[in-house]
Order: sequence, then C-alpha cells, then structure tokens
Amino acid sequence: MEEINGPGTVDSGNDDLYEHFRFVADKGQQPLRVDKYLMNKIENATRNKIQKAAKDGNIYVNDSPVKSNYKVKANDVVTVMFEHPPYEFLLVPEDIPIDIVHEDDAVLVVNKPAGMVVHPGHGNYSGTLINALTFHFENLPNNSSNRPGLVHRIDKDTSGLLVIAKTEEAMTHLAKQFFDKSTEREYVALVWGNIDEDEGTIEGNIGRHPKNRLQNTVFLDEEADKGKPAVTHFKVLERLGYVTLVSCSLETGRTHQIRVHLKHIGHTLFNDERYGGDQILKGTHFSKYKQFVENCFKVLPRQALHARTLGFVHPSTGENLRFEAPVPEDMEACLDKWRNYSRHVIE
Repeated sequence: MEEINGPGTVDSGNDDLYEHFRFVADKGQQPLRVDKYLMNKIENATRNKIQKAAKDGNIYVNDSPVKSNYKVKANDVVTVMFEHPPYEFLLVPEDIPIDIVHEDDAVLVVNKPAGMVVHPGHGNYSGTLINALTFHFENLPNNSSNRPGLVHRIDKDTSGLLVIAKTEEAMTHLAKQFFDKSTEREYVALVWGNIDEDEGTIEGNIGRHPKNRLQNTVFLDEEADKGKPAVTHFKVLERLGYVTLVSCSLETGRTHQIRVHLKHIGHTLFNDERYGGDQILKGTHFSKYKQFVENCFKVLPRQALHARTLGFVHPSTGENLRFEAPVPEDMEACLDKWRNYSRHVIE
C-alpha cells in the first residue's frame, strides 16, 4: 500500500506519481467496473484510455493499483495517477489580449469573448483566460483549486463579465460574496419557443445527467436529494415568435445552470449544441424557414448566452460596484434576423 506524501503525490517506491483525479464512491454505489465508473466521472475520457491507464498501473482504489475489471463499491476512494503533473498545473503565460472593463489595485473586471475557455483543463491547455491573465498580471492569488485570480467562471461559448481577484484579501472577500449569494449576476439568453409567463423562477437540484455525462440535468421528486440546489429567476425581454429573449438572474452558480434550467421548462437555449438547441425546436416545416434558421446558426455559431451584468461589493472600499457589457455583435446580429423575421412572417 502506498503512502500519501502530500497533495497530488504518492510515493510509489520509485518516481513520484501525481494525482489527476480523485473520486469517493457514494454510500449507495452498486458494484461497477472501475473503467465504467471512471467513464461516467471524467469528461472527454474514452474507455480505451481508461483501460490503458489501468493496464499501466495508473488507477488506484484505496491506494492500491487495480485492473479495469475491479468492481467499485460504496466508499471506495478511486484515484488516477500519472508520472507527470496535471497539464492544467503547467500554466504557460500567453500574450492574449484581454478586454478590461475595470481595474484597480484589488480587482479586475473583464469581458470574456465567446470561444475562450476560462481556465486550463482537459483538452484546453492553452489560449485560456488564465493563460492571458498570468501574462499580463504578476502574483495573482490562487483560489482553492490553484487557479490564479479566479473567483467564478462562465462556459467557453458564453460571453460576458467576470471579476478577477488581484490580492489574497480580494480573493477571500469576493469568494465569500459568491458563497453568500450576495453578488448580482444577470445573463441575456435567446431560447426556443414562446415562454408563457412574463417572468418566473425555476428551482430544481442540478447534477450530472445519469445517461449523458457531458450534460447536467434537473432532479425532482424522488430524486431531489441528487445534485445541488439551484435557483434561476427569468424575465421576458422580447418575444420574437418562435424564440424568446430573456433576462436570467442567478441565486446560485451551478455548472450549466441557465442552460439546464431553461431546457427543463421546455425552452432550450438557441444553438446550444450540447443540450439540443442546435436543432429546429419550434417553427414551420417550410424549407425557407429551415434555411433562415441555418443562417442564424451561422451568424451565431454558439449558444445564445451572454453574462451582461455583474455587481459586487468592492473588497477594499466597501463600495457597491455594478458593470454591464453590451450584447456582443454575433448575438445582436442573430437577434436582428429574428426581429426582422417575426415582423414580416409571423402574424
């Protein structure tokens, strides 16, 4: 049995191994092959890669290496170890321009473009916002996940505002505000369908989808103990026939929260490929309409979601700060197409 030396390393008798993943099996975990278990847990992992890792002695359960047919049981600690550090820890500063909305000695507010990943991770080890920040700013404080300056994040294909901490004090202060749900976060989203209510609140625990590990889903009723509580408030801004423009305010900050909650009430984000919004979900069967929607997808080649408003208390001065980033050109161009269509085609 190996002895844990410190965070991320195990003394294997020869070279140190670095911990890349660690999972603790739930109390209700039914026996399941470790390769299948890890497939459900690790995004973008293939069964071949997992089985190779097991064959190479890189998969451990309760500190002992196991083969891919090992059956994971309740409370098992499953780790994946390699001889190299996780790539996200090998952070290389890159000279990438940043759209800075506000900067002072304690905080930085940036407007992230769609297509930029916030922090390095599996499959995205360069070109991220963190790569850019570490080039332009020295000595940014690490958060609990060793990510410099990062207090919160938004998805790769979501545009909009993020606050970055420049000091340890700012990191602590801002992290508490997000934990206490005292920040203001408002998003603009274009969704499929005409939402009946002018405003409303969506509640439901959000967790990993049991059948599609790239998606999250809402758990209700008998499964309500799964996932984490999530609350989204929405307000209709503009009705455009087969799509609706809405403003969403977050009480909580779960992964894919707006995307999952809006899909849950039957209004998937427009062109959200991961959740099925890149299909025609509302409208006619006419070929002209199909071509129109395809043109909208080309103009806006991502989910129609923008983090427009961000408000928080300045960690040093105590001042209430509030910032807005206008809807970006790709999303505005798509909206203009729908405005024109709804005026001329839908009665």
